[in-house]
Amino acid sequence: MGRTKKVGRAGRFGARCGASSRKRLIAVEQKAKLHYECPTCLSRTVRKQSVGIWRCHRCGYTYAGGAFTPTTKLGVNSRRVKGLSSGVKSSEEKEVEEAT
Repeated sequence: MGRTKKVGRAGRFGARCGASSRKRLIAVEQKAKLHYECPTCLSRTVRKQSVGIWRCHRCGYTYAGGAFTPTTKLGVNSRRVKGLSSGVKSSEEKEVEEAT
């Protein structure tokens, strides 16, 4: 194993795969490891259990979401179209809008 101070999690690839791909991988993995806001109890304790499965460690609420984030762009848009959005935007919805 080489030193990984600069590259962090992508240090396992060494000089392989290209710098841009490794930077993109770091960004995706960091998003997957963050604590997100629970839609029921509003605490920041939602963690990823497996691909697309998210669980709040405070209230035990388990729900399906995206592979790397609890909400996806498609999910946010479909909620807006259906009119199920309450008008108050969660932090994930704000992140998705800022990314577009």
